[in-house]
Amino acid sequence: MILEYIQQLPRSTFNRLYEQPSTCLALLRLLPALAKHIVMRLLYAEGKVAMSDIQSWCYDDSTGRLKEDLTTLSKFHIVGAENDSSGLFVSINEIYRRNLHNALVGGGQNASFGQPADSKDKHPVDISHLDTYAAEAWEAVLHYLVGTPTDRRPKAVMKLLEHSGLMARIQETGPDGSPELRITNKGFQFLLQDVNVQVWAFLLQYLEMADELSMDPVDVLNFLFQLGSLELGQGYSVDALTETQRHMLDDLKHLGIVYQRKKKSSRFYPTRLATSLTSGTMVTAKASDEAGFIIVETNFKVYAYTSSPLQIAVLSLFVSMRARFANMVIAQITRDSIREALSNGISAEQIIAYLQTHAHPEMKRALPILPETVVDQIRLWELERNRVKALPGYLWKDFGKVAAYKDVLNYAMSLGYVTWYSDERKMFVVSGEGQQRVKDYYAKRKDQQ
Repeated sequence: MILEYIQQLPRSTFNRLYEQPSTCLALLRLLPALAKHIVMRLLYAEGKVAMSDIQSWCYDDSTGRLKEDLTTLSKFHIVGAENDSSGLFVSINEIYRRNLHNALVGGGQNASFGQPADSKDKHPVDISHLDTYAAEAWEAVLHYLVGTPTDRRPKAVMKLLEHSGLMARIQETGPDGSPELRITNKGFQFLLQDVNVQVWAFLLQYLEMADELSMDPVDVLNFLFQLGSLELGQGYSVDALTETQRHMLDDLKHLGIVYQRKKKSSRFYPTRLATSLTSGTMVTAKASDEAGFIIVETNFKVYAYTSSPLQIAVLSLFVSMRARFANMVIAQITRDSIREALSNGISAEQIIAYLQTHAHPEMKRALPILPETVVDQIRLWELERNRVKALPGYLWKDFGKVAAYKDVLNYAMSLGYVTWYSDERKMFVVSGEGQQRVKDYYAKRKDQQ
């Protein structure tokens, strides 16, 4: 996800990014295995390397993958290729090489990997505290997404949710003057993703808003990659950060990515959400949630063995709650509850996917996992809403002769542009994209007569 974003940056931006050793190391971690191997071999090579030598670094059956990874490295401006009289040669970007070398063996800017706080914290923070803080902060973000009532809604988070398309306005302002938002189709799909994917999706939106927030995108990217290289449980000095990065601290702590006791604290701590950004490890949900907790019966009753307010809030988006106990809720899938979810942009397939993903282990023993009657009915309820589909088009009518009507109709139908026609009334509708071609054909036909 982040790699696709970086590939679109101009070359001048890459050179600025590669001035930071932490960014060079983070990007190396995110590359495919063979690409990493190529970079490490080129790192200590003197000058340019012949393509024939690079091909000898991997097995013959990996030639296709080698070509793909060299293309990837070229898109990141890490390597470049050039032809001369001796053949094709590959060389590594000198700025990237120098700073990756500094990251691996030391040297260069020490602050690139953060500046550890040089004094003991009066309020000690351990890893378990950071994990709890990160989990609660990120769960709070998801609560905002599903619409759980709360008095505390950070403006930066709500702006990100709206800007990313995960939530949409239903009216300009609510009772407190803030915009009223509700979850969208994209937002519900977001809930089905892994935590790491969710975090990067948020951070990419933050990057896209950098100009709007008067931030330097390069500074923002460098800080995100720096966070991925920091040590979990270690406190770092705020003094070594730029003005942009200090502003980011205030936003990122609402997401649970960093912990800072007070806004004016002289130190901050990266949480596991931060240190896993470029490590390749996954931050997982609670074990009980991963195991599955939902049982769906053929009579459309739903039993959810969970006490998580978040999971209950997500379920309530498409079921009708009937009873709630200490560790379980009982709900019913009804026509009205599904239609309410559909009107909010959630699709039938997303509801089915959520129920399958979080199905209880007992249900996963059988195939299909969900009762077919329930799955079919949810899809039928969606089809009820889709019986009429509006399409833009142009009405053709008032043909002088039947032959002219038939000729133009057959031409439009042969190209697949006709969405409706009536031989009795001698009229038809052409789709928006086909209007000009049919119009040109009709004009040409009239000229030939």
